[in-house]
Amino acid sequence: MPARNNKQWTADPKLEKGEWIDSRVYSDETIAEEENSKIFKQVWVPVCHESELPEPYDFRTTSIANEPIIITRGPDKVVRAFLNVCPHRGMLIERRPSGSFMEGQPSGNPKRMTCMFHAWQFDMKGNCVYVSREEEGYQDRLCKADVGLRRLRCEVKYGGFVWVNLSDNPSVSLEDWAGKPFECLQKSLDEEPLEVFHYHKAIIDTNYKLWHDTNSEFYHDFMHYHNRVTGFNDSYFARKNEAFDHGHVVVGSFEVNYENYEGFESRAELSFPHLPPNQWYMIDLFPGFNFNLRGSALRTDVVTPLGPNKVMIEFRGLGLKSDSAEDRATRIKHHNSIWGPFGRNLHEDLIGVTGQGTTMREKTDNRRILHGRQENQTIHDENGMRHYYDEWGRWMDRLPSAPDQPYSPPAAAAEAEAAE
Repeated sequence: MPARNNKQWTADPKLEKGEWIDSRVYSDETIAEEENSKIFKQVWVPVCHESELPEPYDFRTTSIANEPIIITRGPDKVVRAFLNVCPHRGMLIERRPSGSFMEGQPSGNPKRMTCMFHAWQFDMKGNCVYVSREEEGYQDRLCKADVGLRRLRCEVKYGGFVWVNLSDNPSVSLEDWAGKPFECLQKSLDEEPLEVFHYHKAIIDTNYKLWHDTNSEFYHDFMHYHNRVTGFNDSYFARKNEAFDHGHVVVGSFEVNYENYEGFESRAELSFPHLPPNQWYMIDLFPGFNFNLRGSALRTDVVTPLGPNKVMIEFRGLGLKSDSAEDRATRIKHHNSIWGPFGRNLHEDLIGVTGQGTTMREKTDNRRILHGRQENQTIHDENGMRHYYDEWGRWMDRLPSAPDQPYSPPAAAAEAEAAE
């Protein structure tokens, strides 16, 4: 077909409902704001790993749906999460990304979270333990017991990841949310404690769902020379995308042939418990959390939307806490040579999604984005993306192919259109 005029360019493609979406789901500011309240404030988010706060009084800060969060380990070794907001005047309590409250700070006592604005103090359970000039200012009208921090649902699970939900009453438990997709890796991740050995983050101009998409489909592996030479064979193309409730997908394993890439060698000598040598499993959790166990290293991605066309992606690499110094060095080398900022694959994926972000900035014309590849639910099938956007439509009550219309399942939408 020759190049198309605007009417042809914006026409619906000759595919079934559910096999394409409207690009406004990536570029519309109203939709982006709505996603924070309807999705990110309601789902379980893996905010960090327990090894990032190993000692009592250690902490880690982050955010979910624009809400600042602080995660602490108490003297009882329990990990808890709170809004990082002082109940007095709404000041951000802790500004550091991580650290310890064990020692005193210029504006804070030891073993306390202290708001530097007016010196209110809180313990590791979120109790307010000190209000400056409490009796003089509030007499008997308000006391410390009335002004604790906002506690959040928090659990440590699936290899020691810290999961937080902003809702006091999540629609599903963490186990119901993530248990089934994690079954393929649970023995490997829970056999012994894990430890984060690598962290970096990327803030890029693209929509967070486009990062999910590039993790979800392997058709773009034609972009990755490393994957082509180490992976493309019959078993690679036979890997299955298995869909689970809540929009999650698991990508089945195969044996990576690292020795086929110049300068690399087999990684069979170092793996994870119960994981056969050189195998590669991947779990894609809705709405944008990825757990990627490839041979000797685990990589995780956590997205934080910063706007319709801006996202922060946090990347972590993990090995076994019991690693010898030699094994740890090998895992770091293996991880960084593929997934580090200067590795073979990661920056190529980032280039891909920022190119999409350039064409789908806010206020750009809407167009059709195709998710119609069907290859028997193998990794070049786009069934994982279709499964994801159907779930997105349910949460948002929007039709992914026409986001100004209410959600209906793809088959029902097709019937309604045919009846018109």
